[in-house]
Amino acid sequence: MFSFFISMEANWSLLLQIFFCLALLLGQAKPDPDPLQDYCIADNQSPLFTNGVPCIDPNNAKPSHFTTSVLSKPTSASTSQFGFNGTVINTVDLPGLNTLGMTMSRIDIAPKGSVPPHSHPRASEVTICLKGQLQVGFVDTSNRLYQQALRPGDSFVFPKGLLHFLYNPDSRVPVLLVSGFSSQKPGTQFASRAAFTSIPDIPDEVLKNAFKITNQDVIRIRRSLGG
Repeated sequence: MFSFFISMEANWSLLLQIFFCLALLLGQAKPDPDPLQDYCIADNQSPLFTNGVPCIDPNNAKPSHFTTSVLSKPTSASTSQFGFNGTVINTVDLPGLNTLGMTMSRIDIAPKGSVPPHSHPRASEVTICLKGQLQVGFVDTSNRLYQQALRPGDSFVFPKGLLHFLYNPDSRVPVLLVSGFSSQKPGTQFASRAAFTSIPDIPDEVLKNAFKITNQDVIRIRRSLGG
């Protein structure tokens, strides 16, 4: 009986160690690391490659490092494949953005255009409709769709890593929206391009089984997506 209690105590000790290790790891699971100083203006000329961009001397900081007019410039959405075009701010456009754990983008969507289903593996997104009518939605891991119609001034949140879309249902008026992300580099992966235009190709048999399509369908979709 005494040996039984010793064994139980050892098991509990092991479980507690595992629990504390997991808690420590999960506590570090953040979209971007917290900055260790007021700001870290990006040194875009540095040859170093780091998780982010090296900083310039903070004594050389200027107000211009913290401002940009990049998002004021419209993009040509009607000429793109899916009827949308976007501009994402980076540290070249806005050096003061570096290490702050966020960024923004401007998206122009042509009439009947859309931003196809995609995800951002490193960030949640909040989008604000500024012009036109916008249909948005995301699918959770239980395959439940949450969608909403937005008008100018309305906002919508897309949780981190979940598949989502934006669509302009109007046949005449373009849409203008601005999105904010909880990471300096949110990353974007379009579901259709990831599946059909990867390098090298995902085997045809895998795609046929996943989407229940034929060889000709695979060829046609790849060709239409530029793969």
